[in-house]
Amino acid sequence: MNVLIIGSGGREHAMAWKVAQSPRLTKLYIAPGNAGTADCGENFLLDVTNHADVVRFCKEKQIDLVLIGPEIPLADGLADSLTAEQIRCFGPSQAAAQIEASKSFAKDFMARHHIPTARYATFNKVSDAIAFLERTDYPVVIKASGLAAGKGVILPETLNEAMSTLESILIDKTFGEAGSEVIIEERLSGQEVSLMAFTDGKTIVPMLPAQDHKRLLDGDKGPNTGGMGAYAPAPIFTADLMNEAMESVLKPAVNWLRLEGTPFIGVLYAGLMLTQNGIYALEFNCRFGDPETQVVLPLLETDLLDIADACVDGKLEDVDIRWKDGAAVCVVLASSGYPEKVVSGKDVRFEQLPVNTVCFHAGTKINNGQVVTAGGRVFGVTAWAESLAESIKFAYDGLDKIHFEGMQYRKDIAKRGLVNGLYHGLADENGLKLEE
Repeated sequence: MNVLIIGSGGREHAMAWKVAQSPRLTKLYIAPGNAGTADCGENFLLDVTNHADVVRFCKEKQIDLVLIGPEIPLADGLADSLTAEQIRCFGPSQAAAQIEASKSFAKDFMARHHIPTARYATFNKVSDAIAFLERTDYPVVIKASGLAAGKGVILPETLNEAMSTLESILIDKTFGEAGSEVIIEERLSGQEVSLMAFTDGKTIVPMLPAQDHKRLLDGDKGPNTGGMGAYAPAPIFTADLMNEAMESVLKPAVNWLRLEGTPFIGVLYAGLMLTQNGIYALEFNCRFGDPETQVVLPLLETDLLDIADACVDGKLEDVDIRWKDGAAVCVVLASSGYPEKVVSGKDVRFEQLPVNTVCFHAGTKINNGQVVTAGGRVFGVTAWAESLAESIKFAYDGLDKIHFEGMQYRKDIAKRGLVNGLYHGLADENGLKLEE
């Protein structure tokens, strides 16, 4: 098969790394890719906003399957443009991608179909939103309704802070058009779990549950980021919780999207909150998560091309999807200034990585033969082993082999998983300090 992957981040490097292992692969292109994806296939500078150019490229290169990584091309209808030209695409239509592209659409969809989610209200006028806040007696979360690169979710601590946030989004346009509408919703308490699933619009196969670390600093402090690390599987997410999530969230979502005339093909990602009253859906994403993909795909035994192929053909039920035992951990190495004022263009030096460790490039490029930083999140160092504790140790051993000026990272990625219990007994053996 000739395959094209759309995107340039750590998620797309992980996808390319996995696809490159397929015996079915003839040629892999990544558009535009990064310094890391160049080791998996051929990077190609393609304007993915110009759908005619993408279609032309696919026809010239006889592409058999396109995998779209980021949400923006999906929200822009790239999958529709490809499908209309009989080019097979793993990724949802523009209409189905609204489940992520519009939080107001997603919340209304969940309310309509009784998918458990937090109480909410939608506004496009500051005065109406502030009036609602003044009569609300529970802690809230404020979200830009549109796509804001994972940064459009604010957790205000006071009424004044909430008002300032609303003015910033709706008047100052902090998030541009993504903030032309805001959601104010009840703030739920509990642990978050990322549950991604493959689907062909009918059959749903969940992946391993993962936990992301959104805050910049240790102890979940500092500003929200696109994600500073992840691990899978999440010990807190038991078989019973998986069954509850499938029955109350994923199955209704996929079934109702199909019944409403917008079948979803690709990866549906549910952001879940584990509360004392059961599982609640915080949001849906219409694609692989980032950095969750970097810990889930290394544990996938089944050929990713077999799965994507079957989803496009509506034959997912015929594929036996298998997972490796053990666990995987990804630690993100970010540039100085991330997530606000990113400093880029720093030379990167690599040493030999340990076994079962891979460095997924997220924000890099080649400059005169030298790998340099070119974004906020630069690398995701992923390791996998028989236990979560070992995976943590190997990931941190791995990041010691990568050097660039201003590098910042969290030192507590996945320790929550040890505290959550399943692997707790292995902690002392590996010399890891647990922090409550």
